[in-house]
Amino acid sequence: MHVFRELLPVLFASLMLIAAVPTGAFASPQATERAKKFIADHELRIRPLEISSTLAWWNANISGKDEDFKKKEEAQNRIDEALANKEKFAELKAIKQLKDKGEVEDKVVARAIDVLYLMYLEKQVDPDLLKKISAKANAVEQKFNVFRAKVDGKELTDSQVRDVLKKSGDSKRRQEAWEASKVVGAEVEKDLKELVVLRNQMAKELGFPNFHALQLQLSEQDGQELITLFNELDKLTKEPFQTAKAEIDERLAKDVGKKPADLMPWDYHDPFFQESPAVFDANLDEPFAKSDILQLCRDFYKGLGLPIDDVIARSDLYEKSGKSPHAFCTDIDREGDVRVLANIVPNEYWAGTMLHELGHSVYSSKNIPKSVPYVLRSESHILTTEGVAMQFERFSKSRLWLEKMGVKVADPAKFDAAAEKVRKNQLLIFSRWCQVMLRFEKSMYENPNQDLNKLWWDLVEKYQGLKRPSGRNAPDYASKIHICSAPVYYHNYMMGQLFASQVHATIAKEVFGGADTTKVVYVGEPKVGDFMKKKVFEPGRSLDWRGLTKFATGNELSPKAFAADFGGK
Repeated sequence: MHVFRELLPVLFASLMLIAAVPTGAFASPQATERAKKFIADHELRIRPLEISSTLAWWNANISGKDEDFKKKEEAQNRIDEALANKEKFAELKAIKQLKDKGEVEDKVVARAIDVLYLMYLEKQVDPDLLKKISAKANAVEQKFNVFRAKVDGKELTDSQVRDVLKKSGDSKRRQEAWEASKVVGAEVEKDLKELVVLRNQMAKELGFPNFHALQLQLSEQDGQELITLFNELDKLTKEPFQTAKAEIDERLAKDVGKKPADLMPWDYHDPFFQESPAVFDANLDEPFAKSDILQLCRDFYKGLGLPIDDVIARSDLYEKSGKSPHAFCTDIDREGDVRVLANIVPNEYWAGTMLHELGHSVYSSKNIPKSVPYVLRSESHILTTEGVAMQFERFSKSRLWLEKMGVKVADPAKFDAAAEKVRKNQLLIFSRWCQVMLRFEKSMYENPNQDLNKLWWDLVEKYQGLKRPSGRNAPDYASKIHICSAPVYYHNYMMGQLFASQVHATIAKEVFGGADTTKVVYVGEPKVGDFMKKKVFEPGRSLDWRGLTKFATGNELSPKAFAADFGGK
């Protein structure tokens, strides 16, 4: 997961040559200067607060300590207070009106005003309400960080829970581990429901029907377009997913001594069935069991001309008490201080996770020109940075990638057969899981008083094909940290998958002369790094996600390349 500091941006050095071109007949030097003055003032006031807040956020997730989470909350409150300033927003609103009339003649400045407007708009509510939201979100996040599943009185890390689900032949043991991992949902349920009410209250004060609608607007996305896209994905993936799951179910049933119809959620190797179960002949973890995952990543990115040694030096990468059990990347200052938090275990899951998080790191300010103004020096969008991370993550399931990286695979033919199945299944499984997340959050914010436990399992059954445990009535939805701490974010992972497939297909065509996309693994190819820097990283937020997709690939974002990746049409 990437820590995407909402609506804080980037730009492309070469685009600055274009920036001076008038945008229309009504361009006004006075309006442009007024906009530049506001942007400079914003940076002077907000930049130190943002750096302080991001450092506090990092420290809280490293330690899990009450005092560090308190500092994190206080730092966020200072930013909220500064952005809530009514006089500043009135000036910004007036400048935006001039911009909308075509009076701001510099395109980069005009883009910065659009970005800042959305940033300030979110905070134009009662300051006490913002503090309540910050406090409640902080409390929920801390509970997730310190939570560990308990089975027979013993605490299990996230990795240990996954290990039980994946390897234990005891159905009761798997069920106990799965249910224990969901206990955090009950622990945060009350706070989450209160948080949903507060977030909706904020949205309504700003003139939006609910928080989900507000967040889409703030991230420059259209709610109806999003549902149309996910409906298209549903049709595209439903039949191949059902075929893939039927094969998985047959293999799982044989492994656990059940009939396929009797399989339960804890039989699927992952607490949420968002990963492909390890049921095929080859052991995908085996090549990583004795490998140095960190060194593999270091060598891979260096070979692309995107070195990450400085990122690794600042990162916190292994399990310890109190620390967040998840993984993320964050950009501290937009000057190159980029860090990753992880909990590395030598298996394929964590190899993919580290390729993912370090993929975020090379897209952050490390590879955005320093000439770019601070207010635009960030990724184009959540979906584009997630897309880049997923683009690199996919190589953990590639035997060709492993061998080019010097990792021996015991039985290449068997590994290839299994890995290809898992790779395709993973795309399908993740797509169906994202359907659940998008539709659950949308419905939850539209009607928070409904039976959310039932809503969750209705969607899980419909889109993932999992059986609801008999008599279970628990807030399992609340055990997914993104619903609590990264709201209205998850659909961007799916859109990121589309972006990843589309960019990879473009690289195969333009950099490798139309090579088979499955044979293009980037190892030792600095020309891939050059493509990513020039076509994806450097434009940053001077282009919105639609513009960046077109700039990088020549086409609008679509499911076409993604469908080709799993053999769909």
